[in-house]
Amino acid sequence: MKHLKFCLSLLLIVFSINSNAQDKKFKIHTVAFYNLENLFDTINNPNKLDEYSPIMELKTGRKEAYKKKVNNMAEVLAVIGSKTAQNTPSIIGVCEVENNDVLEDLINHPLLIDKDYGIIHYDAPDARGIDVALLYKKSAFTPLNSSTHGLKIYDDQDQSRIYTRDQLLVSGNLEGELIHVIVNHWPSRRGGEARSNPKRVAAARVSKRIIDSLQSIDPYSKVILMGDLNDNPTNASVKNVLNAKESKSDVGLKGLYNPFTTYYKNGLGTTAYRDIWNLFDQIIISKPLLNEDTSSLRYYKANIFNSGFLTHSKGKYKGYPFRSWSNGSFSNGYSDHYPVYVYLIKEVE
Repeated sequence: MKHLKFCLSLLLIVFSINSNAQDKKFKIHTVAFYNLENLFDTINNPNKLDEYSPIMELKTGRKEAYKKKVNNMAEVLAVIGSKTAQNTPSIIGVCEVENNDVLEDLINHPLLIDKDYGIIHYDAPDARGIDVALLYKKSAFTPLNSSTHGLKIYDDQDQSRIYTRDQLLVSGNLEGELIHVIVNHWPSRRGGEARSNPKRVAAARVSKRIIDSLQSIDPYSKVILMGDLNDNPTNASVKNVLNAKESKSDVGLKGLYNPFTTYYKNGLGTTAYRDIWNLFDQIIISKPLLNEDTSSLRYYKANIFNSGFLTHSKGKYKGYPFRSWSNGSFSNGYSDHYPVYVYLIKEVE
């Protein structure tokens, strides 16, 4: 637990940034996203294909594996962004969760229970029962509205519908300001990147319609799109459909900024396959969060949380994210994805 030693009980930390030779003090909020890699319970749901989840494939020790898995996820959530914020994230988007019960177990873990997280979750039509959800610190964020947005995609051979994850939209107040968070888990690359590409393009169009609808009401909407997109920042779904820009200066009023494009071009990623790094996990923000006016919430910086304890230290997968499930067993790891996060700051007197 030594990586938890700097985790404090403060709601927010006031910190200083040197700006124009003058120290300014800010409140900081961490906004994070984490693919929890099959956080499933040990109970078979007859209405879902959850029996194909890794934990259900274990012959013995399911309860013990589940307890360790929840513990490991809590360890990570307790420290994301905490070196700067000195606290757990105010908002956390998650994916690859089975149901509300596993989320309740997670937020009630001893490492998180004092943080008093709330849950926003809807059961989605995904065939395996994989959902997205939003966790929020009740003392920091007040949800006002939430809705779920379905994605209709079809098999390219028999044209049967593929039941996949919905997109979750949550609107609420952070630091007294209205923000909108969209949590995603876009279709996988099963069958190959090219063949599956239209499915992620379709998902991006759903996200774009959500953003357009928010901006039609208020062009200055503060929007945060996050998720495991199963595409890199340079793929068509993100670069062309969302039109997410690499440079802040290229972002128009209703445009989007993707701070993770530069990370990807520099060779960094959040998940690896056959020695190739992909940066599928991203947080993309709208123009109003880029404003230089620090009297309101604005974007400060982004990062990939790739701490050493989340990484294989030896063996065939040295340097890869330390995943939970491998070769039909529980490895006591964390996830096959690294979390990502951004800091939002607001000046205080």
